[in-house]
Amino acid sequence: MRSTYLTPNPLYLFSMFHYFIVEYPLRDVFSERGDKGWLRSLFVHKVDARKDAHSNLLSKKETSNLYKIQFHNVKPECLEAYNSLQVEVQTRLHLDQDYPCEVVGSWNTWYGDQDQAVHLWRYRGGYPALTECLNKLRNNKEYLEFRKERAKMLISRRNQLLLEFSFWNEPLPRPGPNIYELRTYKLKPGTMIEWGNHWARAIKYRQENNEAVGGFFSQIGDLYVVHHLWAYKSLQSREETRNSAWLKEGWDSSVYYTGTGNTHTHSVTS
Repeated sequence: MRSTYLTPNPLYLFSMFHYFIVEYPLRDVFSERGDKGWLRSLFVHKVDARKDAHSNLLSKKETSNLYKIQFHNVKPECLEAYNSLQVEVQTRLHLDQDYPCEVVGSWNTWYGDQDQAVHLWRYRGGYPALTECLNKLRNNKEYLEFRKERAKMLISRRNQLLLEFSFWNEPLPRPGPNIYELRTYKLKPGTMIEWGNHWARAIKYRQENNEAVGGFFSQIGDLYVVHHLWAYKSLQSREETRNSAWLKEGWDSSVYYTGTGNTHTHSVTS
């Protein structure tokens, strides 16, 4: 569904996508490999867009994580079978130490694009880890059979490679059940640094209820795209948490200025 929470300013916001997505039963398995606690980097200096590439200015220096987000549009009659097959294969890859990848989360959409699955992968070691994983999968006969079977269930699919913002939490396992909201922003070229500077301040207003899961910006695939992932116990909890942010001095201006570079916004909940 289209979001009405930001009033677009023509300066740099192209669009926003708004998804509500629901995590299907992978959390307990994935948490076995997760780190404990939260990594929070809330105090980030303002960066100068002229000094370096966005990937160096905005991403975490203490990690070399690369993320891949996948959007799979599934044939409605195949969604249950797709989820079962996907869980089985993802679990094997997640727990196999020979593959330098791990599943951060997998979700089905509740509100937004229907019959869609969203998967978020993390590659600890960056592009070399991604390349190693892809090379191994090309020679994995079971995985190749899985891809053939999965293809029969899909209408379309797309993906992006992402880096995480330095000032966001690192996405780690959390107790559930939860609903997740993925808010996707399409920025005007040249405005990513301004976006990062404003959200480095704005994120401090959204930490009290542990709702901030992760923030990412695209490197390969659709460019100038930002994803914010939030978690709530319920839709009512989401409303109360978002309303409480508006009571904090400074949140209103943060929302306004981050809307000035956004051309399109989309939100999905699961």
